Amino acid sequence: MSIIKRGLILFLLLGTSIMNGLADPTPVARIFRFGSGITSANVYRVEPDTLYSRKTGYGFEPGADLHESKKGNECAVVSSRPFLFSVKLPEGNYNVEVTLGDPNGQSSTTVKAEDRRLMLKQVVTGEGEIVTREFTVNVRTPFIAGGGEVHLKPRELGPPLALDWDNKLTLEFNGSHPCVDAVTITPAPHSVTLYLLGDSTVTDQPDEPWSSWGQMLPRFLKPGLAVANNAASGETLESSLHAGRLAKVLSMMRSGDYLFIQYGHNDQKEHGPGVGAYTTYAADLKYYIAETRLKGGHPVLITSMNRRFFDHQGKIVNTLGDYPAAVRLVASEEHVPLIDLNAMSETLFNVLGPEGTLKAFVHYPPNTFPNQPKALSDNSHFAPYGAYELAKCIVQGMTDAKIPITRFLKNPEFHFDPAKPDPFNSIYIPTSPATSEVKPEGS
Repeated sequence: MSIIKRGLILFLLLGTSIMNGLADPTPVARIFRFGSGITSANVYRVEPDTLYSRKTGYGFEPGADLHESKKGNECAVVSSRPFLFSVKLPEGNYNVEVTLGDPNGQSSTTVKAEDRRLMLKQVVTGEGEIVTREFTVNVRTPFIAGGGEVHLKPRELGPPLALDWDNKLTLEFNGSHPCVDAVTITPAPHSVTLYLLGDSTVTDQPDEPWSSWGQMLPRFLKPGLAVANNAASGETLESSLHAGRLAKVLSMMRSGDYLFIQYGHNDQKEHGPGVGAYTTYAADLKYYIAETRLKGGHPVLITSMNRRFFDHQGKIVNTLGDYPAAVRLVASEEHVPLIDLNAMSETLFNVLGPEGTLKAFVHYPPNTFPNQPKALSDNSHFAPYGAYELAKCIVQGMTDAKIPITRFLKNPEFHFDPAKPDPFNSIYIPTSPATSEVKPEGS
C-alpha cells in the first residue's frame, strides 16, 4: 500500500500539468489607504466605490455599501454591514496589518480572511480612536508545484465566490460598525505554517451558519504562524490522498512546519475486505505521519469530536466506533503528539446537554437566514458558537501536549476547561454575507 501511495504522491507532485494562475513569487509589500488620503509609491488609494478588477488587482467585492469618514488627516471607509476587500497575490504566507477606527465616531470591527477564517474578534474603538492589529494569513491555489492540482469540490468553487483557492487574499470586515483606515500586506516567507487536513468539521466552511474549529483557530494565534486549512467536507484519509490534498500540503511544507490531522467521521463509513479502524485507517494515518516527517514537518493527530447523540440519561453516545481509539493507538506507537478532541468534546457536550448543544450545532428555525424556508437540523456540523468552543479545545490540547507552536498563542496563559464552556451569549461572531441551507458533505 505504501509503495502505491508514494507513487501517487510523486505523480501529483511531478506531473506535466502547467501550473498557470500563480503570479510573481516575490511580490512587493503594499499599503492600501482607504478614503481620499495621500498616495505614494506602493501606497494605493481605495475609495468607497473602488471595486475589485483583474486590471488593478485590488478593490471591494460586489455588494459593499460604504462611505467615507474623514477628520483632518485621518480618513477611513465605514459601513453598517459587512464588506469584502480583495488583493491579487501569489500563494504563500503574508503578514497583514489592519488600521481600524472611525475618525468621527465609535467602531466595532471583526476581521475574517478568505472563507470566514476568524482573524480578529470585535476590535472596539472609541470616537476618533485609531488602532492597528496584525495577523499572518495563508493564500493558496489548487496548483501543485511541479504539476497537477487539487481536485476541488463544488462547494469550494462557489458560487458566488470561491475565496479559499484563488490567487488573491480576501478580507471580510464585519461587525456592528466596521471601519478600516489602512491595510498593509507584507510577504512572510519565513513564517511557520500550520497545515490542517480533515473533514467538514475542520475545513473553512464558506457559508453561514456552518462553521468549523479550523476556521476559528487563527483568532487565538499571533503573527508568525499561518493556518493553511486544506481540509474539505466529506473527506477521508484515502479521498484526500487521491484528491491531491496531501500532495499539496507536502509540496508547500518547509522544515519546521506542522500538520494537524483529523479524520474519522467519513472513514468509518467505508466498507470492504480488511477495511477498519485498526487496519486500513491506522495504516493510512501512519503513511501521513511518515510523509510529513520526510519533509521535516511535525505531524499531530486529533481524534474526531462526538456527534450530537444522547442516550435516555442525557449523556453523549459514541457513534464513532473504534476510530478514536485507533488514533490514540497510532499516536502512541508513532510517538506523535495527540489532541484528544473526542474526549474533550464528550465533556463539553455532556455539560451543555441535549438543549444546550442545539446552540453548538446547526439547529435553526425557518427563515433565520435568507432563502431558508425550512428548519435546519444537523447533529454533525457546528454553528459558530460550537466551532469556537471546539477551537478552544484544540488550543488547550496543544498546550496539554506541549506542542512547541504554543509559543504563537496570543495568550500564553491560555486555559480552557471543557467542563466550563463559555455562555452562549458571551460569544458573538458577526454573521458573514454568504449563507446556504445546503448541509455540507459528510456527517
